[in-house]
Amino acid sequence: MNLLFAIAPERFRDEELDTPKRIFEEAGIGVDIASTITGICTGMLGAAVEANMTFDDVEPDDYAGIVVVGGTGSQEFLWTNKKLRSLVRVFFEQGKVVAAICLGPVVLARAGILAGRQATVYPSPEAVREMEKGGANLVKIPVVADLQVVTANGPGAAAQFADTIITKLEC
Repeated sequence: MNLLFAIAPERFRDEELDTPKRIFEEAGIGVDIASTITGICTGMLGAAVEANMTFDDVEPDDYAGIVVVGGTGSQEFLWTNKKLRSLVRVFFEQGKVVAAICLGPVVLARAGILAGRQATVYPSPEAVREMEKGGANLVKIPVVADLQVVTANGPGAAAQFADTIITKLEC
């Protein structure tokens, strides 16, 4: 079983990638990393991670789910990315796990899959506005699971976020 991480090419939140990735790998789940570019992507805290594909290269049938990582770069590079929003919709429509953390849940809202669902997000004013515009019922707790959709509010929730995703994959 494999999961796809979607990260910004710059300023993704390091722990929101590193912690779930480590937990998934320890559970025997393979991970691939996609971004708007291939090559080295840099985190807010200095991590350097290689994206081995762009969103255009992703074949959803190869994955059990998608995980959108937050950080300040997600607002600039992921919120407006039409291909990523399309991938999120495909994963959702196929009944696969769709997860996002920190500022990443805005991608899910803009993809139209959070209307009427419970979700959480890092509480920046702009992110909250976008989530409400997308019809999400915001809950102020670290991790929220609504059907196969899992959202988390920031780096402090990364381990619980990963554990919740694994639980959903086992369903």
